[in-house]
Amino acid sequence: MAYTQTIEAINRLVATGIVPGVSYAILDGKLQTKGIVGAEQLVPAYEPLKNDQLYDVASLTKVVGTVPVVLQLIESGVLTLNDPISQFLAGWSDRRVTIRHLLTHTSGITGYIPRRDKLSAQELHDALLTLHVGPTFDKQMVYADTNFIFLGWIVEAITGLPIQEAIEQRVLTPLGMGHSTFQPTDPLTCVPTELSSTRGLIRGVVHDPKANVLKSRCGSAGLFATRSDLVTFVQHMMSRDNGPISLDFKQALLKDQTPNQSAFRSFGWALVPVQFPTPHYAIWHSGFTGTFIVIDSQNQQAMVFLSNRVHPKAPNTAFLGARNALITTYLSEKSNNHL
Repeated sequence: MAYTQTIEAINRLVATGIVPGVSYAILDGKLQTKGIVGAEQLVPAYEPLKNDQLYDVASLTKVVGTVPVVLQLIESGVLTLNDPISQFLAGWSDRRVTIRHLLTHTSGITGYIPRRDKLSAQELHDALLTLHVGPTFDKQMVYADTNFIFLGWIVEAITGLPIQEAIEQRVLTPLGMGHSTFQPTDPLTCVPTELSSTRGLIRGVVHDPKANVLKSRCGSAGLFATRSDLVTFVQHMMSRDNGPISLDFKQALLKDQTPNQSAFRSFGWALVPVQFPTPHYAIWHSGFTGTFIVIDSQNQQAMVFLSNRVHPKAPNTAFLGARNALITTYLSEKSNNHL
């Protein structure tokens, strides 16, 4: 298995200073290529990147944690894709919005919350429920954390568990993802994120402001995971075994699940067209902190990419174009490997 162009592109991200460091894994059948390059911290002092550190994976929480839990509840019959979310969320009155809309980011929920990051958990909870449905409802995919925050509250309404506890019990523990956690006990095992003017060096504490306020009741971000644990998750996703995600739903994840089936979005995951050996979809998702996962189950190929692109400062928009170019390089190279 040779992914020389992909690995060179990763090395360039570090060499050109776009990210401090990268921990990556490329899976191809039973073969794996893993590597680390660069630093985990540049300020206030340089620290070289160590193997299998915990990363704040940000929005990967949505697809690694919240999606599997919601799909389990659907499979058990206590929830359906067409249930109106007002059935579970006291204070939300628009009965048009369903579970499918939240999972595919087609809810159209929009609005502005003043001083959002300064609110208490209860204040933020109440404010989010005052948002409204805009003109994109049921028509366009508009990515928004609110969709998965609401899904987390719906899980809690059904199970009695805050979403992050439900993820630990229903996903992390069954898969043996023993290093991944929502509450790191030792910050030094975590790769630091931003050096914030208000919060100082954020290390071992979630970077996302909403997740920092909502704590265990946030289904959109908050997970800290190691590369090896994410490889375990990816292997489960590519397997033909039932588990936290059933085989039926693994197949459903490879289809456009938006209401009009034309937005290249599945349950949580984005869809990427792949042409080899026959046309099909791979799935991918990213996290704001500089993480992403790409999975091509049909070809048994995947990539786990972990960086802290918001270190030392966010937003580092140069990363976005470089990330997309890296994914394009990887998809091209893996297709060539499959030939």
